[in-house]
Amino acid sequence: MRDSDVPQEGNCTLGGHRKALYARGADGKLHMVQSTGWEVEEIVTRQAVDDLNRLAEEARQRVIAGQTSALEYHMHRTRMDLPMLAQTTGLWQWRIRRHFRPATFARLSTGLLARYAGVMGLSIEQLKKVD
Repeated sequence: MRDSDVPQEGNCTLGGHRKALYARGADGKLHMVQSTGWEVEEIVTRQAVDDLNRLAEEARQRVIAGQTSALEYHMHRTRMDLPMLAQTTGLWQWRIRRHFRPATFARLSTGLLARYAGVMGLSIEQLKKVD
């Protein structure tokens, strides 16, 4: 992509910020160019956020019904998926899925709850509840 081809349409999801893209200059070398984004990127980002919000709301309903733990709700609410939560906590995905069971989650140690809360930017008390 050339410098002049870097999209500058604007993207509301960037919140007025700009992002850096690499583009080829007139000298033929790559360098960073600031972009305000483009419409296609905004549409895709909004769809992804809407999907995560939907997953969080579905998980919230399951928490209220006693079918899953608050951990699953907070995972989606903080825009994470199972592989990302596993990577950031250093836990196996199968182990995290077990923690989605309300009875198992209720027995977790304070240290493990702190680990989950830390990667999600929550307190342990917040992690145990749904909004």
